[in-house]
Amino acid sequence: MEHPASAIARELADQAERLCRRYLSNGRREGNYWQVGDVRNTPGRSLYVRLRDSPDGTGRAGKWTDAQSGEHGDLLDIIRASTLTGTLAEALVEARRFLSQPDTPVSAGMKATRDVSTGSPGAARRLLAICKSIAGTQVETYLRGRGIPPMPGLDALQFHPRCWYRRSIDDSGDVASAMPAMIAAVTDIAGNITGAHRTWLTSDGSDKAPVAYPRRAMGHLLGHGVRFGIAGPVMAAGEGIESTLSLCAAVPTLPSIAALSSAHLAALIFPPTLRRLYIAREADRAGHKAFATLMRRAVQFGIDVCPLDSRLGDLNTDLRTIGLEAVRSDLLAQMRPEDRP
Repeated sequence: MEHPASAIARELADQAERLCRRYLSNGRREGNYWQVGDVRNTPGRSLYVRLRDSPDGTGRAGKWTDAQSGEHGDLLDIIRASTLTGTLAEALVEARRFLSQPDTPVSAGMKATRDVSTGSPGAARRLLAICKSIAGTQVETYLRGRGIPPMPGLDALQFHPRCWYRRSIDDSGDVASAMPAMIAAVTDIAGNITGAHRTWLTSDGSDKAPVAYPRRAMGHLLGHGVRFGIAGPVMAAGEGIESTLSLCAAVPTLPSIAALSSAHLAALIFPPTLRRLYIAREADRAGHKAFATLMRRAVQFGIDVCPLDSRLGDLNTDLRTIGLEAVRSDLLAQMRPEDRP
């Protein structure tokens, strides 16, 4: 049975421009897109919403992407960001009001969704509370497939055997409503959970699930990250979880943070004890921009920022292609002598 959110999202896509003019009023139309700063209607041009299906069928109306944060979604997410509570239940009520549809009683299933599927830090904590260790699960299988060996210090990663997945209008064919998932705890510098990052997996853990958006985050992410190891005067940071774990595997003595996107990496909040930060710099334009922004911010705090560059664009690609020892050799050659293990 189709989830009500999927049907609502499709109907919203038919009125994409009218919706943008109401909920993203600080933006403006540019050709076939509506451009604005972010889902919270901040002025700017980072986020763009497709207003009509593309002629070749590859782009769907209502799909949006934030070029700065890397986040993406559909128009129901836009409405959800405008509500007071940020819950899916309230977003559906508001969406029906926008579509001039009668509201429906909240069923037991929707009550459960409202309790656990919001975008708040509280919802992230509730999700993590029902997860279990990754030992012997599909998460371990997935990480091994990405070339990442078993290692200590991965308490930030958890396993959920049936994590709910909200179907997107970009999904085609039959999509399961719940799948195994790697759940990563996003924490602040004090260790408080501010969010969670979900990576849905295939049933055997051999790869990411074959859905339109196998990665989604919830909660408050900006400035925070997924942490491996204990914060100290010398640390490392990267964008993705797999890339950061590749760094951890190669240099296990270096505490590391996965910021989850280039924009979030640029906005990373520095621990008070930090004196030098190594950055696993992605080879694309966004990666270099994030590094430059982070370096400018770090200077104000007296923090030395050093790049760690890969051969093939990111460290996980290197790890799977040239192997752990070659990656370790490359990274140690770029580190200060006093920081090498």
